[in-house]
Amino acid sequence: MSRRFLAGGRLLAFGRGSAATDAEHVSVEFVHPVIVGKRALPAMDVGPDFEARLPVILHPDDMVMGFSFPEPDPAVERTLSAARERGAMTFALTGEAGEYSFAPPDPDPFVCQEVFEVLYHMLWETVHVYFEHREQGHDVGASSFLYPFLGKGKQSLEGVVDEVWGSMLQKMEEVNAMRAAAAASEVDAVSSISVAISERLNRGGKILTFGNGGSATDANDLAADCIDPPPGIKPIPAVSLSTESANITAIANDIGAEAIFTRQLIAHARPHDVAIGISTSGGSANILAAFAEARKRGLLTVAIVGYDGGRIVGENLTDHAVVVRSDYIPRIQEVQASIYHVLRGLIDELVRG
Repeated sequence: MSRRFLAGGRLLAFGRGSAATDAEHVSVEFVHPVIVGKRALPAMDVGPDFEARLPVILHPDDMVMGFSFPEPDPAVERTLSAARERGAMTFALTGEAGEYSFAPPDPDPFVCQEVFEVLYHMLWETVHVYFEHREQGHDVGASSFLYPFLGKGKQSLEGVVDEVWGSMLQKMEEVNAMRAAAAASEVDAVSSISVAISERLNRGGKILTFGNGGSATDANDLAADCIDPPPGIKPIPAVSLSTESANITAIANDIGAEAIFTRQLIAHARPHDVAIGISTSGGSANILAAFAEARKRGLLTVAIVGYDGGRIVGENLTDHAVVVRSDYIPRIQEVQASIYHVLRGLIDELVRG
């Protein structure tokens, strides 16, 4: 992938339903990396009409990533096969149509998605290591804190491969330990949130989700899991305010970025609704403003946050909060996905009950 990016290739991702939000997430990770100072790499979510659109925009140097879980999607398989025939590097998550194909790690679609998120976060991190290693020869710049063994001393690429392998395994152990820690520390909060949300839904309310960047894709995913859930789970009403590109750009242009969710809440919120904001920092101005507006309108407010909870937790700005205590954004996002998937399952049990 690093060679293809250097040659002008792009990463093109796609999927349907909840899998489409992973395509969005991949795009934002590469274009707007979470580490300040790292360069933007060309990536895009092809969109729901990917089977028609991809053949038109595809270049042979491109990389193509198709998402579907837990079972392969025939449309995704066809599109990957066509891209591979034209020389693109292809990834199937899941399925067998890609040059690099991944079997479903679990029959539970939520677990599959969580595993694949770790995978493409690792891929993003490692691509940058090799990209900078090849481009600069030996100085990996901002990647040094991710992979400190690279340092500034020139090394052979073979040695880097071995060290990166070990570092990736270490990071996977880290995220699993963080999941276990969050399960222990946040169990009461998640349980209370599921009860409170279910009560609102039973009174005719809906869920309104929002977030920025990678957290926007998580907000989109949570809304998708509500509206079009996996088999056996009852649909519930939800809207992601992060999907509304025309509204977001209009509000940001005419009022300011801090109002992009607040203005939509004014339009959509009803008294029995639930506002769920996802944030790694817990301090984004538009998230804080949205929670203030939601509380003013009588909504139940729920935050899923990282670090120490930021201003949201420090100033008690929501009715409920779940905190993933870490300062590294990809790991925070991976654990946040597990949290809202568990929350979605609990809500289903309570709404049915």
